[in-house]
Amino acid sequence: MRDNLWPMLQQAVAAALSWWIADDLIDHHVPLFAPIATLVALNTPLGGRGSNTVRVLVGVITGVVVGDLAYALLGHGTAAFGLAVFAALLITLVLDGERITMAQAAVGAVICVAAGRQAGTNRVLDALVGGAVALVFSQLLFPVHPVSLLRRAESTTLSGLADALEFTARELDAPEEERTARTWEEVRTVYSLLDDLGRARADSLSVAARTLHRRRDRQPLSREMADALHLDLLGNSCFTLVRRALSLDAACQREFAPVLRDLSGALASFAAAPGSRPVRRHATRWALGVVRNAPDAGPAPAVAMWENVRLVVQDVLISAGADTKAAERAVREGAEEVQLPEPPRGRRP
Repeated sequence: MRDNLWPMLQQAVAAALSWWIADDLIDHHVPLFAPIATLVALNTPLGGRGSNTVRVLVGVITGVVVGDLAYALLGHGTAAFGLAVFAALLITLVLDGERITMAQAAVGAVICVAAGRQAGTNRVLDALVGGAVALVFSQLLFPVHPVSLLRRAESTTLSGLADALEFTARELDAPEEERTARTWEEVRTVYSLLDDLGRARADSLSVAARTLHRRRDRQPLSREMADALHLDLLGNSCFTLVRRALSLDAACQREFAPVLRDLSGALASFAAAPGSRPVRRHATRWALGVVRNAPDAGPAPAVAMWENVRLVVQDVLISAGADTKAAERAVREGAEEVQLPEPPRGRRP
């Protein structure tokens, strides 16, 4: 509710505004499609609303043009429907390839063939009104802050990694007969979070490049992007750690359960506010404390496990903004903290 209430309120107000403009300021039929176009355009994650609006408009106009041609040549027949839909889908596949563009084109073609040319013209007019309102809301009135958009995805990813390590620690602590064998099912959900993080990176770059108010945010975004890119490596090192932990014998698993739980705590604290320097310092100190007294010798499986733990801690430090060499040195020397720069300024979307 906290994350979605404000975007939903924007959608409701924008839809009402689209209806008012199309109904009271433009003299044509009942303007059903204007608020629908606005809702479809804005009903996408923050950062992709402008692009989504353009896709809606491209799809509608393409569908109406194709539907007009099919209606003029074949009338209302079944063949006209099939040909118009196929042609609209094919053209938008070549132009854009996004599903929403193709769907809007197909719907526009169907409406135009079914109701005639005037319905198609009204559909385009409604789409232009709805799209214009959506662009005003997404690009001028309430443009998302690109750094904050990226931080939100970072926080979600870090929380997912923390949950995966905590679940693995519980499995390592549990008696063998009570284990659920669901560890990898839980861990696999993090893959989708990393995919979402990748989309957030692309959306953030798009916002900074195409939104007039946000072009000044390109420099802080490039700094934050470097930290976000390293979260992919942190995810991979966590996956390797889970795999190695599950391959240990029972006694060694119980030994490393508290280690994974401590790493989970460090990641969870980082996730609470990834844009705060004190939070980053707290999380990195916590992570360094996990490996400060780690042994360098012992049974081969334990030594390999500790090396993997050090790699996770090193990736945590770099994701928090530490220099790569400084992070590696801090882990190897058992430092209590590592120097972190001030994070780029962001604002909640």
